[in-house]
Amino acid sequence: MSESDQGARGQPRRPVPLGSMPDIAGGPDPADRTAAAHATAAIILQAGRGTESGPEHQRLLALADEIGLEELAELWRDTGPDTLPGTLWSLYLLRTWVARDGREVARLYAAGTQAAAFSTVLAGVEEPPGPDEVARLGDAILTSAFSGDFGVALERAAAFCRVVATGRAHLAEDQRETRLASGNLRMAEQLERAAGLWRGGELT
Repeated sequence: MSESDQGARGQPRRPVPLGSMPDIAGGPDPADRTAAAHATAAIILQAGRGTESGPEHQRLLALADEIGLEELAELWRDTGPDTLPGTLWSLYLLRTWVARDGREVARLYAAGTQAAAFSTVLAGVEEPPGPDEVARLGDAILTSAFSGDFGVALERAAAFCRVVATGRAHLAEDQRETRLASGNLRMAEQLERAAGLWRGGELT
């Protein structure tokens, strides 16, 4: 995904009550902000995994739309890819990107399917991959993160990023696109590592 994707704005922001979420306003102490990021990510994941699929899952699915992607970025993205908040940030960023730029994402994904056949199967995008299909995958990955095997959800997201990276590299016509393909591949590798850390009880 492009650098501009990280600054995407969702729908008009509305408050999202999440029970005992800690104060995320932050302060001068970076340690306080880091602690708040980890605590908030844990609460959100527990809230989703502690309920049956339904309105609660839909609310968590749309979290980036509800409070704004920039707010999630401010809270989570600097915690690092080997952490739970950093990993959730990647999943929400991925969902926002495929929902907003579905046509372009589908083009990149389609270009990478043959060269990254195994990842294509693991990602599980409906055929043929169009804007609606990649958008549904973004929703499915987040939904399964809350209701299914979190490690599998991360592996599907990683596989999707690998296919996109392959397609972008194949279609690249300038250094910018090549650099963005490297970024997609880096996210895939980070999500794969996060899946391993989760299964080892080390993703916090």
